[in-house]
Amino acid sequence: CCGYPLSIFFIVINEFCERFSYYGMRAVLVLYFRYFLQWDDNTATSIYHTFVALCYLTPILGAVVADSWLGKFKTIIYLSIVYTLGQVIMAISTIHDLTDTDRDGTPNNLTVHIALSMIGLILIALGTGGIKPCVAAFGGDQFEDHQEKQRSTFFSIFYLSINAGSLLSTLITPILRGQECGIHSQQKCYPLAFGVPAALMVVALIVFIAGSSMYQKVSPQGNILLEVCKCIGFALNNRFKHRSKQYPKRQHWMDWASEKYDKRLVAQIKMVLKVLFLYLPLPMFWTLFDQQGSRWTFQATTMDGHFGSIQIQPDQMQIVNPILIVILVPIVDRLVYPLIKKCKLNFTPLRKMTFGMLLAALAFVVAAVLQIQIDKTLPKFPSAGTSQLKIINLGDATVDVNIVGDNFSADSFKDTAYRDVSSGDGNLIVSYGKNTLNSSVVFKSATRHTLLVKNVPSIQFMLLKDTNEKPVQGNNAIRFVNALENITVLIKAGTKEPGHVLPFTSSDYVLLPEGVYNDTLVRTCTVSKSFGFGSSYTVVIQNLNCDSQQIAKLTYIEDIQPNTIHMAWQIPQYFLMTCGEVVFSVTGLEFSYSQAPSNMKSVLQAGWLLTVAVGNIIVLIVAGVGQLPDQWAEYILFAALLVAVSIIFSIMAYFYTYVDPAEIEAQFDEEEKKKDVHEMSA
Repeated sequence: CCGYPLSIFFIVINEFCERFSYYGMRAVLVLYFRYFLQWDDNTATSIYHTFVALCYLTPILGAVVADSWLGKFKTIIYLSIVYTLGQVIMAISTIHDLTDTDRDGTPNNLTVHIALSMIGLILIALGTGGIKPCVAAFGGDQFEDHQEKQRSTFFSIFYLSINAGSLLSTLITPILRGQECGIHSQQKCYPLAFGVPAALMVVALIVFIAGSSMYQKVSPQGNILLEVCKCIGFALNNRFKHRSKQYPKRQHWMDWASEKYDKRLVAQIKMVLKVLFLYLPLPMFWTLFDQQGSRWTFQATTMDGHFGSIQIQPDQMQIVNPILIVILVPIVDRLVYPLIKKCKLNFTPLRKMTFGMLLAALAFVVAAVLQIQIDKTLPKFPSAGTSQLKIINLGDATVDVNIVGDNFSADSFKDTAYRDVSSGDGNLIVSYGKNTLNSSVVFKSATRHTLLVKNVPSIQFMLLKDTNEKPVQGNNAIRFVNALENITVLIKAGTKEPGHVLPFTSSDYVLLPEGVYNDTLVRTCTVSKSFGFGSSYTVVIQNLNCDSQQIAKLTYIEDIQPNTIHMAWQIPQYFLMTCGEVVFSVTGLEFSYSQAPSNMKSVLQAGWLLTVAVGNIIVLIVAGVGQLPDQWAEYILFAALLVAVSIIFSIMAYFYTYVDPAEIEAQFDEEEKKKDVHEMSA
């Protein structure tokens, strides 16, 4: 079709669906760990990065299996089946009704969900990693030798499909997660958020199989990576056997393999090892880069997602990276680099990579500064041994409350700020002018309380237990206090029903997502209120006049303020990180390919993927062992580590000598020609 093999259209569609499936699932994964499986931030981060590390370790296995045993086609088919099964199991694990026997919206057996999730993620890591090195190469196999132009265009379209799939999925799946669904109770719709990627993986598999009869299927021809490993192993073993001083030293330790292996192969491995040695500091860049999907997503959950009339989910902020990639790659390539060259600055590939690492470190410094500002807006909950108390005055005069020597004062239908009080028993004195009530109360340790007081018809009080954490996932914790005399109120807030609230009592908290809500009172009064992200309110029903004017007088008392720092403040750190990625990653691959022989590209690709895996392992080690008291301090730690690694890398780069693999291979070709001529003349 138009000079292209028909088979490549199946391959491109397959890749789009597969990338949509992977990035869509990965976009919402860390929030699933945090809020569905109820893991803390560190555990969720550790498991997330363990999964990502596995996804970048398994491509080596996939390449070996494809090149040495099954061939690319069968490897893609078999591992795609494993991949699809993993996505389906993962989607099933997110159905809260699966173990919600009491139908309260919370799974009663999280062990089942965790077990299914881990099985699903292992299968996904094996599948996505295993097919990663095969699909692009299999697409290249579909072209004849004379179709170089079409092959080049195919790879451009192929990588466009990767970016399109990841961009769309990162936009769509968080929206699906933000919906509410369920059989018996409505909760965040993780089954839909994971189910759509699973469906796309099924489509990817079907499409790939559908093109089976059109594919050029190249038989396995052996894997160069295995050959390289065998050669290195032989050299090390031979060197160990001849470690005695009686044996003369050789110029390079790889020369000990020359007894068994061709000198050309030995020389090629030497070139590859020089590049792989430079790879040693590189995992630290990926340690910071891949935290966009974990720590930075958690940071976004404590921020305000209103962009005008549009509400952005925290996990949607990850889409900034692929958008900026599309914008920055041509700008850097066509404008920035030529401008630097015009200024006659020697901006070598290794210097570019060092600069990219420093940009990533700077991104984490910016993230730390932002985190400090966020922390200032977060509530300070009581620690063990203390409690916090606020007073809400439902009386018609100013009240003075004395609790173990601490004085509180509040005007009519006003509240005080939270103050620390000692936990345990406490003497209570409530005074409205000359009228006084003496009593005692018990404050629970590490708990917030609200004391309701009133003076009509007599002085009364009620101690309420407040929410002890800031609402998450953009929800708002709302409860209602009935300050009416002798009237029971029936309340419906949005789709939630706090139910009947008796006089001078409080409803339980209901969680309302961000938005504008109508509260229906006594089936006749309707009032409207807009809530932000992560707030908590006590709504005091002060007066009803529904029959004549349809008016309800409510007092909204803010217990926890909504998120006030906008998610847009994350854009600078995403910009710096993406600039670092463009300068580091693109240049790194280009440098690696330019410094390695043509038949060793796959070895360097395996080494590059290994740096990503090791980078993610570093994250889970720091998250598991570091336990720093403040998140901003962890950001600074990572930035400092990357700066230190950048300095080490720059020193290594200073002593690196650039080579021309083609020139070295040409010398071997010349020597072989001379050898052939000599043998013929003999």
